[in-house]
Amino acid sequence: MIISLGSPLVAQSQQIEPVDEIVAVVNDDIIVRSELDDEIRKIVTQLRQQGQRLPPQSDIERQVLGRLILKKLQLEAASRAGINVSEDIVAQAINNIARRNNLNLSEFRQTLEESGLSFRSFRKNIKEEITLQRLLEQEVRRRIRVTDQEVETYLARQASNLGDRSAYHLQHILIATPEAASPDQLERARQQAESIVQSLREGADFADMAITKSDGRQALEGGDLGWRPADQLPTIFVDLVINMERGEISDPIRTASGFHIIKLQDYKGGDRKIVTQSHVRHILISTNEITSNEDARTRLEQLRLRILGGDDFSALARSHSDDKSSAIKGGDLGWITPGALLPRFEEEIAKLSPGELTQPFRTEFGWHLAQLLERRQHDSTTEVQKAEARKAISDRKAAEESELYLRRLRDEAFIDIRISDS
Repeated sequence: MIISLGSPLVAQSQQIEPVDEIVAVVNDDIIVRSELDDEIRKIVTQLRQQGQRLPPQSDIERQVLGRLILKKLQLEAASRAGINVSEDIVAQAINNIARRNNLNLSEFRQTLEESGLSFRSFRKNIKEEITLQRLLEQEVRRRIRVTDQEVETYLARQASNLGDRSAYHLQHILIATPEAASPDQLERARQQAESIVQSLREGADFADMAITKSDGRQALEGGDLGWRPADQLPTIFVDLVINMERGEISDPIRTASGFHIIKLQDYKGGDRKIVTQSHVRHILISTNEITSNEDARTRLEQLRLRILGGDDFSALARSHSDDKSSAIKGGDLGWITPGALLPRFEEEIAKLSPGELTQPFRTEFGWHLAQLLERRQHDSTTEVQKAEARKAISDRKAAEESELYLRRLRDEAFIDIRISDS
């Protein structure tokens, strides 16, 4: 029997098939209703777990859609920049997350599924997160330079201004403005920010206001920036918070990205620490089209047996290591301060006693065989302060430049939002 295209059976079949509504067009990509609803469900679950009162559905929808649009734009920019995250890197990241939760991969997968999140979806999210990190690293952070003079000025200012306060807990609201905002746009944003400040000082809940009004990336977390060391505060906040008291709301702060409002939740006093340093050397075998992961691991296992049998580590490092900067020194990395190496590398070194070798292990640079030579308690206050200052300045510049970069991505994009206000 032949059924014509106009038969009732075909028409009925076509009517049954669901249509996923397009809620936004982002350049050549789209966001559909099911994608938006999935993200909204995740956010609502998080808010409930945090005990946060749920804002109106329309506010959650607006904030989540804004995040999805920004993610689409960043992934598109990453694709144009040729950024590609391999499945090996994703697998390694997931294994690291599982390890930090004291779970093996099978247990971690089961835990995810019991919480209602599919492993496939989690893997996709991790790959996207790594892609976005690499985009900002390539487009923003690699272009940032910190001079010795900036470090000296920063340390002098910190000593005179920050006093005993070592960390701050802040909340934040941003009323964003376009990169080339007109005077009318700036005035409307300023008036909105001042109105929000007035409402907050009259008793309005800051988290509710952030969720419903803020354009900041932490809006759905109630604008909570969490605890931040004093030397890692955004530049625009430093001069203000050192004179604020707990619970105080700032006046609107104008920057290139818009008007900021901050609340000082709390602050802590400072403590000095003695650093435990490790003297480490290693051999690196990089993987490529010729050297597979299995080849690299096998080569290091053989080198490990030779070292245990009496061969000289330094000589083998000079002959075999692909880390040329340390190979010429017999693989010696010198005295390492915590945080200076990749987390995976430091995890392996932490297991060792002086003189012991690791098993071959893998990082994003390849496969390593490392040896702990000795440990020491070292008062490296000056060096640590300079390193922390350099990192803090770099982080501040990166945060500020990232906001501007993301703002430009959005301002230059074609975005058509198709959600009705009704």
